[in-house]
Amino acid sequence: MSLESVRVFLCEHAPDLEIIEKPSSTATVAEAAQAHGVAPGQIAKTLTLWLKGEVILLILGGDAKIDNRKFKDRFNGKAKMLSGDEVVQWTGHPVGGVCPFGLPQQLKVFADVTLKKFDVVLPAAGATNAALRIPPDRLIELVSAEWVDVATAH
Repeated sequence: MSLESVRVFLCEHAPDLEIIEKPSSTATVAEAAQAHGVAPGQIAKTLTLWLKGEVILLILGGDAKIDNRKFKDRFNGKAKMLSGDEVVQWTGHPVGGVCPFGLPQQLKVFADVTLKKFDVVLPAAGATNAALRIPPDRLIELVSAEWVDVATAH
């Protein structure tokens, strides 16, 4: 269902983008980077967070972590990760396949500037073995995201 909702979204909004399905799991940054032959930072991981009673999505480079001080300064609050069941409930995607495409409801999406250092990034595509290649600026435009600086790459 989740992969299918991403297919429908892309068909309507970006028919030129192709979902890449791999025979093995790409659920972790390390697995995805190896399977796609890219640096871990190019994997655009999507975190599902509670922020002041609202669910938001934060996309950041695979080698980045939320900087709590930067996050608090930007959002005037602390983020809390959703449970696996909550992630599925809110996004329709399994953990390891979460992406900002094909969501059952509109969520605010933010993208960290750690993605800007790459020409192409690879967000998941609704399944633990699916992704797509997309320039960061197009990703932001496609999901009406807002750039933020709340992470630190390692």
